[in-house]
Amino acid sequence: MNAAPALSRMSVGVVIERRKAASPWTDYNWRPVAVLPGQPQAQPWTVLAIDGEAATFYAGAVDLVLHRTETGQYRDNLASGAPSLWVALRTTGGEPPLRVVAVTADPAEGESFTQAGDDLVGAVPMPAAVRDMVEAFVVEHHVEQPFFKRERDRADPQSLAHRRPTEKDKGR
Repeated sequence: MNAAPALSRMSVGVVIERRKAASPWTDYNWRPVAVLPGQPQAQPWTVLAIDGEAATFYAGAVDLVLHRTETGQYRDNLASGAPSLWVALRTTGGEPPLRVVAVTADPAEGESFTQAGDDLVGAVPMPAAVRDMVEAFVVEHHVEQPFFKRERDRADPQSLAHRRPTEKDKGR
């Protein structure tokens, strides 16, 4: 998560899918399938559809937060041809079985959610209303950072030859 103050936020609703697992170790597989702009009127964990062995639920709302320091990441996401949002879900160990932890438009932050261990993370298509907000944010706040290639210091091949012996060297 970014420690810089947020400059823009938008409430988004998360839709997740539960599908019967073909595994003896778990009953269901869960995954995020969509993000809805705004905060829907439905209560969290409202069943949206049941189709054979799959069911979709409105899992709840969370704020999509944009930071000025991440505009390069947002811009790259938008330019990818298939802009995405990353949704992180965490198991609760009770009912409801999952809670929405975060939604981000930053691919690097989305990847960082996968390192928490037990979180379920998935990329979903970015809705047009969210894409418009992210594009406007990038246009307003992006500042191109110049790339400076660092030069290595030249090694002095004689630097080790002229050092004084240490106590460790005398014991040999």
